[in-house]
Formats: sequence, C-alpha cells, structure tokens
Amino acid sequence: MKYSEYNEEIKKEIYQKYDLLAGIDEVGRGPLAGPVVTCAIIMKKDSHIDGVTDSKKLKRSKMLELKEKIIEDSLAISYGFSNNLLIDKINIRQATLRAMEMAVNNLSIKPEILLIDAEKINVDIPQLNIVKGDLNEYAISCASILAKIRRDDIMIKFAKIYPGYSFETNVGYGTKKHYQGIDQLGLCPIHRKSFLKKYYAKQESFL
Repeated sequence: MKYSEYNEEIKKEIYQKYDLLAGIDEVGRGPLAGPVVTCAIIMKKDSHIDGVTDSKKLKRSKMLELKEKIIEDSLAISYGFSNNLLIDKINIRQATLRAMEMAVNNLSIKPEILLIDAEKINVDIPQLNIVKGDLNEYAISCASILAKIRRDDIMIKFAKIYPGYSFETNVGYGTKKHYQGIDQLGLCPIHRKSFLKKYYAKQESFL
C-alpha cells in the first residue's frame, strides 16, 4: 500500500484495525561519510508527545529532550545500520532497505503493520509506505528522531578517530570544511567512495 496523501481518514482506519504499529525511518542517505542508520519503533497507541516531528526540523538539543519521552512511551525499539562499504557495494537505496529490514527483524515485539517513510521492504508484515511519512505520521517521526540522534552520536565518535574532516559538526555531509579535509588528508576509512566520484572527476578536470 502506498499513500501520497496520508490523511486523517486513512490514519483513523489504520489505528482502528491495528494495535501494534511500527514506524520506520532512516537517517544518512546524503552524507559523504559514515553509515546509514535506521530505527523501527512501536509506540503506545495513546502516546502523544508535544514537539515530535521530522528530525530535520529539530535542533539536537530539542531531539535529546524528546528522546527520553519517546523511549518511555515506546513498546519496542530497534536500530539497523549499513556502513559505507556496503553502501559503495550495493548503492545507498539498497543499503538503506537492508538497514530498515534489520531494524524491523530485531524488534522484540513483532508489529502488525509497518508505517514506512516512502519505502517498501522485504519482510512478511503488512506495510504502508507514506510519502513524507517522517512529517505526517507520529510513529515515523519518533523513529526519525531516534535514528538521527544515534547516527550523530556515531559521527561524533568518528570525529575523534578521524580528525580533520569536522565530522563533529557536519556528521559526514559535504560542507566546505569537510571538502577541505578531503583535499588535505585524502579519504578516511569511513568515506563513501561512490559518493565522491563526481567530486574527484571535477577536480581532475581543473588540473
């Protein structure tokens, strides 16, 4: 099932039919370095936490404030990961789907339906893939926030292992300081080489 417009009528129907709904989202498709991280979460049906929305609209301080409330209001939480080597091998979309499947399969409670942000994964559970689900569906928003915090934490740790790329602030995205680090130091072991082919081709064209 796919809905480009996830309206209140559809939402009411889904929530009446199912008790165990899992929201799934990913963070980290676009960066030049680091993993893609996914989260699957089953929230209590009566959960309503003010301020929960798409993680891209929230500052880290606000997400950290919401994190404990989300965990407290959840029935099960699981994460999935695909590292840069897998991303380079099978492409970012396929690596993301694998990480989503990992998160779902590792849940301690099997959900009755999956609510996924604009994707469909290969699991034996009914699923609804919702365009802009991280903005329009509460459970997906909760998953988005937890996945974002987890991935940022990973990249902050990598910043200490691989200094010079400003991972602590850009979390792997292609900022000016990140590209400067690449130019000065070359690639580090967590860079996605497939994402940097165009950059190197452009650089070579100026030589």
